[in-house]
Amino acid sequence: MLSLRPLTYRLGLMLGLGTPEIALAAEERWEIAPAEIRRVLPAIILPGQAERITRAEFTTMPHLLTSLKGDPAELVGPTMGYRLRDVDVVDGVVYSNGMTLHLRQRRSKLGLGKLRDMGRGAMYESWVGNRWFGNWLTDDCLTYRLAETAGQPITTRQAGAGHVPRYEELLSMAPGRMTDAHLDEAILFDDHPNNGHRIDRAQDMRSRLLGALPVAGPQSVFLLRGHSGDHRILENEREIAERLERDLGFRIMFPEDHSVDDLMAACANAPIVAGVEGSQLNHGLVAMPPGSTLLTIQPPDRATTAMKLLTDRWQQRFAMVIAHGNSSSFSVDWQDLVRTVDLIHTSGAKNSS
Repeated sequence: MLSLRPLTYRLGLMLGLGTPEIALAAEERWEIAPAEIRRVLPAIILPGQAERITRAEFTTMPHLLTSLKGDPAELVGPTMGYRLRDVDVVDGVVYSNGMTLHLRQRRSKLGLGKLRDMGRGAMYESWVGNRWFGNWLTDDCLTYRLAETAGQPITTRQAGAGHVPRYEELLSMAPGRMTDAHLDEAILFDDHPNNGHRIDRAQDMRSRLLGALPVAGPQSVFLLRGHSGDHRILENEREIAERLERDLGFRIMFPEDHSVDDLMAACANAPIVAGVEGSQLNHGLVAMPPGSTLLTIQPPDRATTAMKLLTDRWQQRFAMVIAHGNSSSFSVDWQDLVRTVDLIHTSGAKNSS
């Protein structure tokens, strides 16, 4: 079977017809979990640090600064399911009834796609999850739990390398994998809101990951970023790591040198997991206990609270230190780091009292 939908999509763009949300193509929609009011804790950050920020990543400066303050009563949206009929998936794009959803960067501008007939399936992947490992782990793997209750989970993500296969094994993930495909029926989800249903699934995920693994005692962990991932180099990362180990008792780990089991065991009882903001920290985040803190080091021209959404979901605290320099090359002041660790301990004592 050959799909002409990529061609009609391109023609629509040329005619200025835009790309409406694919949810509009749904023949049926339902609420999986309701909207609710939730308390969102403020970030842990030293006085004067926010004033160092020169540019926000993934959001606007006003929104970033507002998110640092938390919210005593934030409205969190519902989790939704959508049933679509007559769906083509071609080169990482979902087509249905004139609507599209991009799951990954396309290989070509116009691929007509020779389709495999897959019948029915429930899709759980996202563009950001295919772009960044951390989002696959902390977003898509949670949505998988919705997909498995709605039918056969399916994904365009092929069997991965590195840490991915072990995570799939620990989480009992066995999706059907596709490239270009036709589905008589596809179920999709809006699973972005941090409502109670998603928070419960995050705790279930932590339980599945730790399972019967032997875990270490309560020791903070520093996860080295090195030159992995997008280019963000903390020039004094090794020096900072050695001082954290020597002076504050942190364990130092470079995730690429350790198995998933090693990382889960080390971080399962860690009061603090620290490192340069990035996907490598998600190994610690999914294992850390509720009430622990993720401490991120960030350059002033690429500040983000995207990972605060994750710590809110896993019922943890979020802290940040703003370094000096720029996103290509920056360094963090040792005293700023120590004072922030002290602030984390002080904040934790206040919360437990």
